[in-house]
Amino acid sequence: MPRYCELPHSGLIGLSGPDARTFLHSQLTCDVNALAPGRCTYGSYCTPKGRVLATFLLWRSGDGYYLRLPAPLRESIQKRLSMYLLRAKAKIEDAGPLWRVVGLHGEDAGDHVRRALGAAPQSDMEVASTADSMIIRLAAHRYEILLSHDGEPAQLERLKQGTESVSPAHWDWLDIRAGIPTITAPTQEQFVPQMVNLDLIGGLSFSKGCYPGQEIVARTHFLGRLKQRMFLAHLAAGEPRPGDKLYSPDLGNQASGMIVNATPAPEGGFDTLAAIQIASAKSGVVRWKSPDGAAFELLPMPYEVTTEA
Repeated sequence: MPRYCELPHSGLIGLSGPDARTFLHSQLTCDVNALAPGRCTYGSYCTPKGRVLATFLLWRSGDGYYLRLPAPLRESIQKRLSMYLLRAKAKIEDAGPLWRVVGLHGEDAGDHVRRALGAAPQSDMEVASTADSMIIRLAAHRYEILLSHDGEPAQLERLKQGTESVSPAHWDWLDIRAGIPTITAPTQEQFVPQMVNLDLIGGLSFSKGCYPGQEIVARTHFLGRLKQRMFLAHLAAGEPRPGDKLYSPDLGNQASGMIVNATPAPEGGFDTLAAIQIASAKSGVVRWKSPDGAAFELLPMPYEVTTEA
């Protein structure tokens, strides 16, 4: 049985107009010029110092683009982007009121989406559209769906029918287990994109032109100065939160990392994504909030993480 999840914590920014593509390409870390219709990508938006202000999912729809990011960050990121529009022929708007965002996952999720909406993407990071919906396949058996508030009401009921409802926290857990970072207010400006593995999930291009922070991000890459990477870890006791500091014996009282995301794990405890000093992660000893705090268990990431310090 597929699992159905409402995603009210999703914010949505829409951009349209003849200069929307070139404008976004000049602002974001991902290669917007290479993004084909019907495809999506992860990406980030940085300060001039190369520090990540927001991570997002970006896709094209018709002649426009959508950025899906945490709702609490939507207003500030939209405002910052608007400051740089200048004479660009592009319109930026809050698209959240136009769409309802839900998630569906499970072994038969694809067939269920196809029956309910008449379409379903066939490959990962593919986007399919109907008159009243946009359907994104994030991974096998996992779909994010935007339903138009002006569309057919029955399509939502068809999606819900025959599913098990789960909380938004469960969807966040799926992101964590997939190694997909979400920057929130406590972690804004704490990392360069590589520290949260954006280069490993297609959210960072080293061959595109300039964008805010590009020089620092590129220098970190080409000079091999990256000292932190993001790792998957489990904490059996306690309630870790984004922004919490981590410690390891090799650094004593100096923090060795920071929690990026954390959510309850189905089997108990908390699963987290944490940016950790590579040398500290290699030691295998990482503790929460203090040098003698609760120990994390580092888990295998779903993709290969470069650990050359």
